[in-house]
Amino acid sequence: MKKLAALTALALLSLNVSAQEADVATIELKPHASNPLGYDKTDLSVKAGQKVKLTLNNTGSVAPQPHNFILVKPGKDQAVGAQANAMMTDPQAMAKSYVPDASKDDIIANTKLVMPNGTETIEFTAPAEAGDYPYMCTFPGHWLLMKGVLHVTK
Repeated sequence: MKKLAALTALALLSLNVSAQEADVATIELKPHASNPLGYDKTDLSVKAGQKVKLTLNNTGSVAPQPHNFILVKPGKDQAVGAQANAMMTDPQAMAKSYVPDASKDDIIANTKLVMPNGTETIEFTAPAEAGDYPYMCTFPGHWLLMKGVLHVTK
């Protein structure tokens, strides 16, 4: 009887873990194969408040170079991009992964700078408010072309 109760508890725990894993949006993002200043996906969708596991896989580009992923609040992409460009004179910019300190309040999630043939996985919770959230690479000059939108739905 104890063995049956233990097996039942284990099965319920397994179902609960599987349900939680199903609630995670798993996203892989790469540089575009033929456009080195573009992501392979420019439209992503998740549910409001959903857990997100995003992997930036910096492989397969015709012109390998460093990239990152920065998700920002709606309407803040221009300001964050301009601040990232201003980092070109900062001797610590590479160490900071070209993530502007001045924009911390506008940045929802970000990877570090991922070198060619490298990967990084981050986990974050999608915003609770539905909307269109811009994402971009802030390595110098990239953000003007290497960008997309994370659509958050209810």
